[in-house]
Amino acid sequence: MEKDNHPKAKWEAKVSAKLDKATVDQIWPLFTDFFNFHRWFPTNIEVCYGVHGANGEPGCIRYWSGSLTSSGNGEADEKPWGKDRLLAVDHAEHILTYELLENNIGHKSYVSTVKIFPADKAHDRDHQHGCVIEWSFSVDPIEGSTLDGMVAEYNEWIRQIAEKMEASLEHSE
Repeated sequence: MEKDNHPKAKWEAKVSAKLDKATVDQIWPLFTDFFNFHRWFPTNIEVCYGVHGANGEPGCIRYWSGSLTSSGNGEADEKPWGKDRLLAVDHAEHILTYELLENNIGHKSYVSTVKIFPADKAHDRDHQHGCVIEWSFSVDPIEGSTLDGMVAEYNEWIRQIAEKMEASLEHSE
């Protein structure tokens, strides 16, 4: 058997969701509340809290974990968990970047960037007419998964995140 000494290319992708009723200035603080992202994440993330640094500041680290999942064979799998470090925050451009430091979900060398921008950049300089959440990632290929499958999962997640965030703003008015 010939061994492949060439590293596999990273998987890179970008997904987005448009929010019609929320502005950049309303959505941005929800993302910079880095230690409480479980409020918006649509899957089984039950816990998310800070383990290092100040919430929303570069260098801070959050721990997250989820509920048990089933592998389909009648046995419960291990609870998914991970630690993310916030690498950069640009409040003027509404961009944040984080990396996954440790996890048990098979992600290696994972870095993600979230950008929030007006839905119509050319005509909405005051950020008052909807916005777009753009979520990009780069990760080493994951054994037992495909990039297309991961993109489909992220597309569903970003759609649900956008819905939850927009709905929370409607209820707070």
